[in-house]
Amino acid sequence: MSLTTKLCRPLLSSRFISTTTRLMSDTTAYNCKALNVTQAAPFVFNVELNRPNKMNALNKAMWEEVGEVFTKLDRDQECRVVVLSAAGKMFSSGIDLSDLSQLASVVYSEDDIARKSMFMYQNIRHLQDLFTTIEKCKKPVIGCVHNACVGAGVDLITTTDIRLCTTDAWFCVKEVDMGLAADVGTLQRLPKVIGSQSVVSDLCLTARRMGSEEAERCGLVSTVFQTKEEMMNAAMDMATMIAAKSPVAVQGTKMNLVYSREHSVEEGLDQVAKWNMTMLQSEDLMKSAMAAMDKSNTEPPEFANL
Repeated sequence: MSLTTKLCRPLLSSRFISTTTRLMSDTTAYNCKALNVTQAAPFVFNVELNRPNKMNALNKAMWEEVGEVFTKLDRDQECRVVVLSAAGKMFSSGIDLSDLSQLASVVYSEDDIARKSMFMYQNIRHLQDLFTTIEKCKKPVIGCVHNACVGAGVDLITTTDIRLCTTDAWFCVKEVDMGLAADVGTLQRLPKVIGSQSVVSDLCLTARRMGSEEAERCGLVSTVFQTKEEMMNAAMDMATMIAAKSPVAVQGTKMNLVYSREHSVEEGLDQVAKWNMTMLQSEDLMKSAMAAMDKSNTEPPEFANL
């Protein structure tokens, strides 16, 4: 063992106490009705759409809880990776039509058009912002889709970082058949997820179903699994692998990937340079380097919460 490794070995131990002051968060409560939030493994949380009797249709309560939960997960130091899945026989049938009918009552009311329009605008922007909390969450989110993923369900999964699905999964941008343009993220995010404007236009203008094989081929999902159980096991294995890595590195990678998707290459390079001018001074870099050099220790280094 080299002298450098001997000197830095304490960094790899959980007994090492950093001189840096860390804010240790209390256990965060996730009390939800439309979502089921559990800690599936150390530093790994599973957020499950939990309206199986309603085919996981997204109603106002579920929408609000998505925003609330992912805002909390972003701040929860015990969370490093999130798996997003759904209970029941399908991922999501889309927006709850009863909520859509409530908006229709506003449209056909006799109120002043300026006031109705402002209400509609604010409502749409609010729903958009609730889903955007997933994208803004610094923790990587792995989306797991089984069976149907329709309408608002597609809006939802396009905010995730990694997507997996089962062989029976299918995707449908249904809004055009409902008489409206999708307005909660699909038209903005799907072209960047798939990378083919022609395929996106095809899906959004025809409202046809895209099967799992095509979804994998065009890059909407990374991998297709035979069963939901296989998919969830693979997602948990992936999440556990990511959670074992430096949270400084993982969160920095996600944040810079999201930033670079919306900016030029030059702007992205400048952003990551500004990020690393600070983060390269983190103890995590030395821990990772020493772990890579120390062939006698097969255990991964332990990283402090971020």
